[in-house]
Amino acid sequence: MKQIKKLTFIFIFLLSFSSYSYADVSHFIDFTKVLNTSKPGSEAQKKLQNKFQSETEKFKKIEKDIKDEESKIIAQRKTLPAEEYQKKVSALRKRVSDFQNSKQTSFNAIAKNRNKAKKTLLTKINPIIKKYMEENKIRVVINKQSVILGDSSLEITDQIITIVNKEIPSLKVD
Repeated sequence: MKQIKKLTFIFIFLLSFSSYSYADVSHFIDFTKVLNTSKPGSEAQKKLQNKFQSETEKFKKIEKDIKDEESKIIAQRKTLPAEEYQKKVSALRKRVSDFQNSKQTSFNAIAKNRNKAKKTLLTKINPIIKKYMEENKIRVVINKQSVILGDSSLEITDQIITIVNKEIPSLKVD
């Protein structure tokens, strides 16, 4: 009987000890903040924004040229023969169509590069989070967007950003 009590006591002790060895609460992280404010994330965003702005300026210039050409064609409508006028209108329409396709392709490529950079950064961040969880005995980390209310002391975003800035110096963006 004494041994059963002793075993029961040891079993309860071990069971209670193991439950305290890990945190009983979930922690949360704001992935959007990590992606936007970490050094590699913000540098990648700046590169992509610069590329977007340069493409936008390029397309605005082309669009202005097309509008100027359209005005010239409209002004020449009465002076040109109908057949030549139709050729110029068709050429302008083709140029507009090519312009729109080129613009769409360019912006799609930028969006694709942005998604690729985001995915690459998240892939590099996951092992960092896993290591942080093991070191701090955290069982679960939840995305902050899924949390309705939570104690701010359970948020690990800033700690992860600090580690990411140390361990990932930059991110290659095409």
